[in-house]
Amino acid sequence: VQLQASGGGLVQPGGSLRLYCAASGSILWIDFMGWYRQAPGKQREWVASIASGGNTNYSVPVKGRFTISRDNAKNTVYLQMNSLKPEDTAAYYCNVHLRDIWHRENDYWGQGTLVTVSS
Repeated sequence: VQLQASGGGLVQPGGSLRLYCAASGSILWIDFMGWYRQAPGKQREWVASIASGGNTNYSVPVKGRFTISRDNAKNTVYLQMNSLKPEDTAAYYCNVHLRDIWHRENDYWGQGTLVTVSS
């Protein structure tokens, strides 16, 4: 199983970005999909998650500005980030909890995609 994340970049404060993360490989079923971020010198923190049924949860710093969604047919999770602030600058990582075709459950991480919010 592999996760491929993309969509990061440089954006001015108040701007928007959309992150993508696609899972591929021997996947039977994906349960939770989520995003985490890690700013320089800080620990990785949870940002948002979405269950297989569509229920979403957000951390306090991003609630109301970020929207997580998923396309189950494409095994892809998205993070729409609006009203970006300099403190949103971080490497963003997708995380997926899934069951593979051998019925093993595991968590997988994508490679980080860097988001820089600066004027």
